[in-house]
Amino acid sequence: MCQTYRSMTMLVADEMRIMTVSPIDTMFVLVHGAWHSSRQWVSTQRALAGRGVASIAVDLPGHGFDAPLPTGYLTGDQNTMSTEKSELAGLTMDDCADAVLAALRAVRGHARAVVLVAHSAGGGPASLAAERAPELVDRIVYLSSFVPAGRPRFLDYASAPENTVDRGAGLTIGDPAAIGAIRINPISTEQRYVDELHRTYYGDVPADRLDRWRSALTPDLPLSIPSSPVALTPQRWGSIPRTFLRCAEDQAFLPAAQDLMIAEADEAMPGEPFTVHTLPGDHSPFASRPDELAAVLASLPR
Repeated sequence: MCQTYRSMTMLVADEMRIMTVSPIDTMFVLVHGAWHSSRQWVSTQRALAGRGVASIAVDLPGHGFDAPLPTGYLTGDQNTMSTEKSELAGLTMDDCADAVLAALRAVRGHARAVVLVAHSAGGGPASLAAERAPELVDRIVYLSSFVPAGRPRFLDYASAPENTVDRGAGLTIGDPAAIGAIRINPISTEQRYVDELHRTYYGDVPADRLDRWRSALTPDLPLSIPSSPVALTPQRWGSIPRTFLRCAEDQAFLPAAQDLMIAEADEAMPGEPFTVHTLPGDHSPFASRPDELAAVLASLPR
């Protein structure tokens, strides 16, 4: 009995030792976009795991469960929502890049390849992290995401003619410069507002599932994320293999704006030109088609 127990203990110890020293083939580090968090990646992570691919999702500062909320957010006080200074006003692009770098450093020694994936406005912090430590990233993937290689600020592309579309009355609440954040109201009860949020970010998500997705958003995006310039160099960021995943019916970042970023990045830093894949549908495939998104990610060379 004791001998059997000792044998089993030794076997478990050997297995644990193997698990400890054997690196993971590939680790995906997933960075969310504006008002989102690590939670929005869960369905994609589940689909990646089903393909034998490991992943972690990052919460940028000011996002996720710890995100501070304006005092009027849950009570519906629109006056407060329109004027109250955001607690995130002091957050910088450096703070956000540091969160990505911390995740990259944590996984680097445990995986043969690390793939950094950024969605939408998350492309700024992800790009800056990759610029600072290109040795931590084997491939960087932009999912309908800001690429600062051609123009340094997210707003440079968001406000470009290629991204012009009738967005109705808009989703922004108050003056971003005064608030220190771009503020939205994901839990609005105004049907016009809900419809516009649906059309812009979650166009392919069925209406009966929209409330689940929008209620997981937080209202404040630190103004530094879209407005701070990100400087990249050919020797560092430009040396990393890169992929762009286009979203063909995207209403938040129009396909023409996505193509503009790809073209200008390749012109500015031609050493590792983008490989490009096109996904059907809206700006948020992690919500509308996570299995398809995971299949494309898992198929990338690494």
